[in-house]
Amino acid sequence: MRDYRYDFHIALDGNGINGLEGMAGVCLFRFNPEDQSYAYKIKYYQGMAGGHAVNVNPAGTYGFLGNAGQHLLLYDAHNLNELDRISTLRYEVNDTSIRGSTHLVWLSDEEFITAIGDYFYKFNVKQLDKGERLGPHGVKLPHSMKLTKSRRYLVYGSMDNPRYGRDGEAKEVGIWDMQTGQATRIELPATCWHLTVHPKEDWFYAVSFRVQPQENIDYHEWAIAFLKEYAFEIDAGEKQVRRHWTTSRETPAHINSDVTISDSELIFCNGGSQSIICIDLKTFADFRMIDEKPDLRTSLDHPREMVTQVYDSLARGSIFTSARHFLGALRVSRFSLLDSVYGCQLSHDQSLLFTANRGLNHITIYNYPDASICLRVKMPELHQY
Repeated sequence: MRDYRYDFHIALDGNGINGLEGMAGVCLFRFNPEDQSYAYKIKYYQGMAGGHAVNVNPAGTYGFLGNAGQHLLLYDAHNLNELDRISTLRYEVNDTSIRGSTHLVWLSDEEFITAIGDYFYKFNVKQLDKGERLGPHGVKLPHSMKLTKSRRYLVYGSMDNPRYGRDGEAKEVGIWDMQTGQATRIELPATCWHLTVHPKEDWFYAVSFRVQPQENIDYHEWAIAFLKEYAFEIDAGEKQVRRHWTTSRETPAHINSDVTISDSELIFCNGGSQSIICIDLKTFADFRMIDEKPDLRTSLDHPREMVTQVYDSLARGSIFTSARHFLGALRVSRFSLLDSVYGCQLSHDQSLLFTANRGLNHITIYNYPDASICLRVKMPELHQY
C-alpha cells in the first residue's frame, strides 16, 4: 500500500440537517502534498447512529467514533474496520437521546477518558466492559474535550440539555483536575460546545455555539440563534477567563464545529455561516475569514441538497409559531440553502488546513497561512454507501 504523508479522519452522520440524529461513519482521507496524490475510504457502521467526532490515539492505530447514540466504538485507524463496541447504557442511564460519548481524550495509546451520563469514565481499549468511574463532570452535557499542555487539566465544553426545558441552556465549560479528581464549572454568557488548547500554556479556547429552543422549550430540535458570537481564552489553572473575543451577529461565525490552533491564530469552521474564522492570538481582536459560501450557480447544481435542507428545517419547527427562527437562520446562512463546512484541522507542521464541507460534499485542503487552495476533491454521493 502506498504511503501518504497526511491522514485526515472525518466523522460522518448522513445528509440530514440535525447532526445528532443521522448515520454513523468515518471517512479516512489520505494526502501526499509532494505530488498531490490522495486516496480515501468511507465506512458506515450498522447499528450505530449520530456520528459526531473522531479521535485517533497517539500511535495512529486506534480510532474512536464519538456519537450521540450511546455507544463506544473503536475502529482500526488504517482501514476503518470495526474493532470493538459497547453500549454505554450498561454504565449510566440517559436523560436525553442526544447525550452521548461524543468526544474523548487519550491518556496513552490504549487508555482514554470520556463522559457517560453525569460522570467521567476511564477505559482501556482491550477492556471496554470494565470502565472505571472517575467522578462527576459537573456540566449539563459534556462535549468537546482536550488535555491542556501540562496534561494536568482536562477541559471540556457543554451542550444545552433538553431535559431542563427552557432552563436547559448550558452557558458553561468544565475543568477536571487530573491530580485531585475534582471538576470546576466556569459560567459564561454563552454556550460553548467546542474548544481547543494553547500549544504552550495551560490555557484553552472555547467558541460559542448559540442556539434557541423551539417553542421556547425544546433544546432537542433547537434553532440557530441570530445573536453575537464569542471566543473565550481561559486559564485552566486559575479557573478564570483571561480574554474574550466577541463579534456582531452579522459576522458569519455561527454554528461552529472543529476548533484548531496555530502559533498565531485560533481557527474554527462554521457550518451555519459557511466560513472559517481565524482570530489573531496576539490581539485577540483582529480576525480574517476564509469564505466557503457557494455562488448561485454552485447552489443550483445541488437541488437535492437544498430541498433536503429546507424540508429538514420545516420538520424541526412550525413556520407559523417559529417564523423568527427561520428568518434568523436565513441571515446566519447569508440566504444560502446549503449546509457547509464542519471539518477543520491544521497539520502538525502548520502548512496545511484540512476542511470538509458537508453541504457541497467536498474536501478542501488550504495552504496555511495564506489560505490558497492546495487541493479540492468532490466526494461520492451518500446513496453509494
